[in-house]
Amino acid sequence: MIDTLLNVITNTRLRLLLKSDTITCKTHNQFMMINLVFSSEKIQSMTCKCKVRINLHQKSDHLSIVTELNLQTISVQSSTRWLWKKINTEALSAYLQIYLLSNHSLNSRAEMNDRVTEIIKILQEIIEKFTLWAKSLNWARNFWNQSCFKVVTKSKRLQIIWKTQDTLETWNEYLKHNDHKNKIIRQTKCTHFRSQMHELSDALKLIWCFAKWARIKSQLSKKLSQFSSLKWNDTNYMTTTFEEKIEMLQGKFFPSLSQANINDISDSFIFLTVSSNSCISENKMKWAIRWVKANKASDVFEISNKALQADFTELISVLTSLFNACVIHKYHSKQFKKIQTIVLCKSKKSDYIDLKTYWLIALLDIMSKASKSIMIKRLSDITETHHMLSNAQMRVRCK
Repeated sequence: MIDTLLNVITNTRLRLLLKSDTITCKTHNQFMMINLVFSSEKIQSMTCKCKVRINLHQKSDHLSIVTELNLQTISVQSSTRWLWKKINTEALSAYLQIYLLSNHSLNSRAEMNDRVTEIIKILQEIIEKFTLWAKSLNWARNFWNQSCFKVVTKSKRLQIIWKTQDTLETWNEYLKHNDHKNKIIRQTKCTHFRSQMHELSDALKLIWCFAKWARIKSQLSKKLSQFSSLKWNDTNYMTTTFEEKIEMLQGKFFPSLSQANINDISDSFIFLTVSSNSCISENKMKWAIRWVKANKASDVFEISNKALQADFTELISVLTSLFNACVIHKYHSKQFKKIQTIVLCKSKKSDYIDLKTYWLIALLDIMSKASKSIMIKRLSDITETHHMLSNAQMRVRCK
């Protein structure tokens, strides 16, 4: 028996994880080292610790051995979102009054860049401190409808009443409605399941696919989404590595720019000088912020449009002075020029090998969107006031 064990250890190159003098068995005041733990070289490199745990002793002469491995699993983050309706506006306004710097005049580009960086930092801090995360519920299912929501809401209200009054009548009412709630949820779940089975039974192919999934993959964990292989231009070569896919997408959406030929353009230009001395008011700033759609994706600084649309007087005044300084000094802050582009696949496509099935979206800075809307409105007013556009020009004009 010992010879067989030694041959197996030698042939498979096993390594001893426990220390050679580790006591693994205690019987009648005798200490023995009969329990051993072996592993391969690869498993040994992944082992964090392997030792005896006395506190796990389960009425046995043999001591428990605990082995911990570092498997380096990939953690999948669930999609989260902010609860903007439950933001604490009073605490947020008080925080802005304390930590937002004084609204002094900005006389240089460096001061404007520093002010933009300060505003971005403060917005990130108040979002993290005064906004709650919407947690996804593990018991939430597709069968959940308005009737389930109503009975659950009423059950919670009756529970609060019972805890407040603490009477037998409120307790019985709460129990009665709780039974009714469970009945409604069971009926809704059963109805939803039957409707799904009816849809599957209508298509013969789907019912067999469902049966195969239930038999093979129903108990497996959800796989991580993978970026499909891409076809290199018009050739049959398929890109498989992540670096090759990045190179293909970069060549498709960000091609090298060629120098424009301007030899046929004369040097004589007629410039029309137009003076616009009107400053940006706080009302215009509020309009520009409200003009941006609220339910858009966050920008490169993880700031949502709703963070600016909370109507904070302190922040509006600071942004107004900042934008006026940008107009006076004819400068667009470098923070406004940061753009994050995301590659998305087009929906309802049979094959995602071709690059034509992908498109880009650009996430702009929230404050740059407000500045852009103000500049567009001012340029539109100037062109209409000074009749710079022909009457035949219909598109890209103020309505």
